Amino acid sequence: MDKAQARQRIAKLKKAINKYRYEYHVLNKSSISPEALDSLKHELKKLEDEFPDLITKDSPTQRVAGKPLKGFQKIIHKFPMLSLEDVFYEEEFSQWQDRVMKLLRVSHPPELFAELKFDGLAVSIIYENGILEKAATRGDGKIGEDITQNIKTIEAIPLRLENDLKGEVEIRGEVIITKKNFEKINREQKKENAQIYANPRNLAAGSLRQLDPKITASRRLDFHAYDLVTELGQKKHSEEHKLLEKLGFKTDREARVITEPNELFKFKERIERGREKLPYEIDGLVVQVNDNKTFQKLGVAGKAPRGSIAFKFSPKEATTKVREIIIQVGRTGKLTPVAMLEPVQVGGVTISRASLHNEDEIRRLGLKIGDTVIVGRAGDVIPDVRKVLKELRRGKEKEFHMPKTCPVCALRVSKEGPLTFCTNKNCPAKHRENIYHFVSKSAFDIDGLGPKIVDVLLDQNLIQDAADIFDLEEGDIQPLERFGEKSAQNIVAAIKAKSKISLPRFLIALGILHVGEETAQDLADNFGSLEKLKEASLEELESVPNIGEVVARSLCEWFRDAYNKRFLEKLLRRVSIEKYHAPTGKLKGLVFVITGGLEALTREEAKARIKKLGGDTSERVTKDTDYVIVGAEPGSKYDKAKKLGIKIIDEKEFLKLL
Repeated sequence: MDKAQARQRIAKLKKAINKYRYEYHVLNKSSISPEALDSLKHELKKLEDEFPDLITKDSPTQRVAGKPLKGFQKIIHKFPMLSLEDVFYEEEFSQWQDRVMKLLRVSHPPELFAELKFDGLAVSIIYENGILEKAATRGDGKIGEDITQNIKTIEAIPLRLENDLKGEVEIRGEVIITKKNFEKINREQKKENAQIYANPRNLAAGSLRQLDPKITASRRLDFHAYDLVTELGQKKHSEEHKLLEKLGFKTDREARVITEPNELFKFKERIERGREKLPYEIDGLVVQVNDNKTFQKLGVAGKAPRGSIAFKFSPKEATTKVREIIIQVGRTGKLTPVAMLEPVQVGGVTISRASLHNEDEIRRLGLKIGDTVIVGRAGDVIPDVRKVLKELRRGKEKEFHMPKTCPVCALRVSKEGPLTFCTNKNCPAKHRENIYHFVSKSAFDIDGLGPKIVDVLLDQNLIQDAADIFDLEEGDIQPLERFGEKSAQNIVAAIKAKSKISLPRFLIALGILHVGEETAQDLADNFGSLEKLKEASLEELESVPNIGEVVARSLCEWFRDAYNKRFLEKLLRRVSIEKYHAPTGKLKGLVFVITGGLEALTREEAKARIKKLGGDTSERVTKDTDYVIVGAEPGSKYDKAKKLGIKIIDEKEFLKLL
C-alpha cells in the first residue's frame, strides 16, 4: 500500500472507529462487537506505525475513551487514567518486550506481572482518612464523571478501608457484572419489553451511569481492584495486589509474576481455554513491568504507558477484505459461494476464506467484492461473514452474480429455493467431492487419505471411483511424486484397516442426498441391514421416525439408479458391513449435542462412545436435546442450550457419564 492509499484508508477507518466508539462508550449500544472494533483499531495503529506523519490529533489511537455524559458532575483525575496498547499475537508481544529492553538498555527481559483483563468499566476511587470520599469513571482519561453514590452501592467496594490510613488514597479497578446476573437482568428486561443489553460490559457501564442509585444497587455489580495509585511503600506491582487485599478489596486470584516469555504464553493459553467457565467476561491479560521504578522510568508514549500492554485473546471476530468470491461445487451438485479473504487471525486460526452459503445470504449482507467485512468463527465451525462495513467502501467494489452454468462442467444450473445446483449427474466435481466424503472421518475414516492425495490418485488414473481405493497396492503409490516407501505402506495399511465398516458409517459414505449421521443411524436402527433398506418402498421409508417424504424419495432414487447399483455391487466385493446390533446401554434414549473443542477425545470419538452406549447425537439443539457437552470456545449451540434450559455439562462431567 502506498502513502496515498494509506491516507485514504486511514480516513475511512478513523470515521468508522469514531462512529462505533461513540455508540459503544457514550450511547451504551453496539452496532459491532468490541472484538471487531479492536480489529479496526489494530489495522489503523499498524498503518499509522508505517506512516507516522499521517497521525493526527483526532485519531482514535491518540485518545483514551468517550465523552462524559450530561447529568453527572465532572472530576479531574490527579493522575491520568491511561489506556493500553493492544497486542494479539506472540510475535507482537515479543516486539513490545524487545522495545522495553532497548529502552532500558538491558539484554534480559525484566520481571513482569500478568493479570486478567476484566471486560468492565475502569473507575478511580478516592479515600480520605480511610473513608470513601469520591469515585469517577475514566471519561477521556483526564476528566471523568462523578459516580460516587452509585459506587457506594457495590458491596465489593469497602466504604471504609481495613487499615486506618491518614490522608488521601486512590484505588483503581474494574466494575463488572457476572454472566449469571447479566442473563438474569436480560430475562427480566425481556419480560417487560425493555432494552436487552448487548453484553455485560454495556450493562455495567449503563448501571454506573444511572441517576438513581437504587437502580444501580439492583444490578448487583462487582468490583476487582488492580492498581494502588498512592505510594504506601510498595516497590512492585505484585506487592500492590497484596496491599489492596489487606485494604479490603478483591483482586485477581489468577494474577502472577512472570519471569520468562514462554511462561506467559502458557498462562495465556490456559486462561483462554477456560475463559468460558469463568463467572465474568475477560478479553485478555494485562502484562506490565513488575518493578514500579522501572515502570515509571519507561514513561508514556502518546496515551499509553510503555511499561504495560494488553495481551488480547485471539478474537472470535475480526475485520478483513473480500478479495474475490469463488464457487465450490459439492458432492450433491450444490453451488456454494465462498469469500476469498485477506488472511486474518480469528479464534487463534489464520483464515483466508469464509462460506457465504447461497445467493440469498449475499443479498442479505449486501456484500460486494472488495468490501471490508467482519468475519467470525465459533469453536471449530467454518468461518462466516457476519457484517459488511459499507462506510469503508471506496467506490471500486464489484457486484457478485451467481453463474448460470456450472463452473466445473459448464452445463446449466437450476435454482431450488435459495440454493443453486448443477444439473449434470456426471459432473466431475460431484464425483471428486463424493470420494472426499467417502474417506472422511464420519464415513470410512481412512487415516492419511485426504483431498490432496485423492486428487493425485484421480489425476494419475489410479482410481475411477471410491471402490477402487481398496484395490490400491504399495507399488501403485510409491512412484508418485512426494511419496516414499514408508508413506505408501502407511496409506495401504490404513485402507486395509477400514475394509470392514458399521452400517451407519457405510450409509453415510454413500453420499446420498439428505442422509447425514442422524438419518443414517435412524435407518440402521429401523432396517438393521443394507439388504432390507435397499428393498424398502417409499411408504416404508416414510414411516421411519424422522424420515420425511424428501429423504425417503432421495433414498429410493439413489438405490434404483443403475450407476449406483453397479457401484454398490463393486464396493461390496471389496468391503464388508459388520452385522448391525441396535445400540443398548446406559445412555439409551438420551440425545447429546457437542459444541466447542474437546481435549481428551476428538468429536468423532465422543460421538462413537455415546452411540456405543445407546445414546444419540445431533448437530442441532432442540427441546428434545438432553445434554449439551461444552468444550473450549463453544458456539451458538451453547447460547441456545442456556435459552432452552437444556442441561449443560463440560468434558469432565461427560467422561463421568461414560
